[in-house]
Amino acid sequence: MQITGMLHGAKLLQFAGFPTSEVLGPDASEEEIRALIDRHGSVFIKPVFKGGVGKKGKAGLLGRASDLKTALKEKERLYFVEHRVGPTAAKANGVTFEGAVPAEHEVYFSIADSTRFRAPTMTLTHHGGMDIEEIDKSLVAQIPFDALTGLKAFVVANALSELNALKPIISPLVQQLPKLWELYHNFGMTTLELNPIRMRPDRNGRLTPVACDFKCGFDRDDPRWERLNLPNHLFATDYSDFELEINQLRTYQGQSDVYVINPQGTILAPTFGGGANSLVTQMLGDDAIISSDFGGNPPYEKMKKVAQICFKHWLKQSNVLFIIGGKSNNTDIFETFRAMADALREHFGQHGPSPLYVVAGRGGPNLVRGMGVLRDTIEALGLPYRLFGFDSDMSEVINYARAADAWMKAGGRDEVAAKLRIPLATAA
Repeated sequence: MQITGMLHGAKLLQFAGFPTSEVLGPDASEEEIRALIDRHGSVFIKPVFKGGVGKKGKAGLLGRASDLKTALKEKERLYFVEHRVGPTAAKANGVTFEGAVPAEHEVYFSIADSTRFRAPTMTLTHHGGMDIEEIDKSLVAQIPFDALTGLKAFVVANALSELNALKPIISPLVQQLPKLWELYHNFGMTTLELNPIRMRPDRNGRLTPVACDFKCGFDRDDPRWERLNLPNHLFATDYSDFELEINQLRTYQGQSDVYVINPQGTILAPTFGGGANSLVTQMLGDDAIISSDFGGNPPYEKMKKVAQICFKHWLKQSNVLFIIGGKSNNTDIFETFRAMADALREHFGQHGPSPLYVVAGRGGPNLVRGMGVLRDTIEALGLPYRLFGFDSDMSEVINYARAADAWMKAGGRDEVAAKLRIPLATAA
C-alpha cells in the first residue's frame, strides 16, 4: 500500500507542517497552469501512477515547461503513459503540475523500519536528487533511534555534522525534519521518503527545506492510516477478483497477504508465516496457484471466509490442498483448522465433491485438536490425506505435497474421482 508523488504527498505533509512545492492535479485549468508558471517561472509535469513505481526520471517520464503551450503538450505525452521497472508495469492516469523550486542544495531523507537495527531508522544525505543506491556510503548517514522518544533534533544535527554538511543547511533541516516522525508514527506508515528536499533561499538568503517528491508506504493491518480518509481507488491496482476479495478481509488481527502466482497451477497452498511462505513459493514453483500468508492468529470467522474464497476460485482445478506453516507461538491451530475444515465441508455440500489430496503440516497451540477436526472432516468427505506435526522437516513436507500432486496428475485424480463417484469429465 504505497503513495508516490506530490499530488497526495503534499496533502499528507500538511499534517506535519512541512513545506512542499506547489502542486496542481490533472483537473487543473489552463488559467491555473499559466498562473503557476507565472509564479515559479517553470513547472514540472509528472505522470500519476497508482502504487509505487520508480525511476520515472531516468525513463524520460518527466516534463518541464516554462510556457502554457509546452505544458499542455507534455500533459498530452504523459497523461496515459506506460512505465515498466523490472517485472512491475504501471499505466498513468493523469499528471501533476509542480512549481519549480530554485535551489543549490538537495537533500535525501527517509524513515523506515530497519530489520538490521530492529528500530526505526533515519537515512539522510545532503547529496539528494538521485538514487540513494548510487551515492557513496560514506556520504549517507543511517541512524537508528528509539521509537518511544521519536526522531529528535539532535539526531539530525549529529548526522549532518558527521557528514560535513554545510552550516547553512543544518539549522533549517534540524528544525523541520523531526516533524516528519509524527507523520510517520501517527498514521501507521512503514516507510516515508522525501527525495529531493530542495533548500530554497528566502529574501534574506535563509534556506528553507521544500519537499519536491514524496513516497510512503502504509501497514494495511494498522488502522491508523484510515484517519487520513484517503480515497479507496488510490490503492487499487490490477488485482484479480480473488485478490480483491481477500484484501477486503483485512483486519488488525490476522494477516491476509496473497498473490496469484500461476492461475493454471494445481497446488492450492494456504500458508501461515512469512518464512514458510518464502520456502513454499520457492519449492513449489509453477505448481503453486497462490503465494499467501494467513498467519497472525486470525479469528475463526475471518479464516473461514478466507478459505471459502480460496475454494471458490481454485479448488476445482486443484490436485492438492496444501495447508502449511511453521511452529506458531500464538496462532490457535484448532481455530484455523476448524475454520478451513468447515469451509471445505460446506463447499462440497454446495458445489459437489472434487477430487483432492489434502496435505497439512503445522505446529503450535491446540495442534492435536486442530489436526483431529481436520482429519475427521477429510475422512467424512472421503479424501486421501497426510498430516505432519511440528517435528517434521518443512522441506520434506513440501516435497510430499509435490509428490502427491505428481501422483494425482499420473492417474490419481481419476482414482479419487471414482471413489467419490464423480464422472471423469466433471472431475477434469
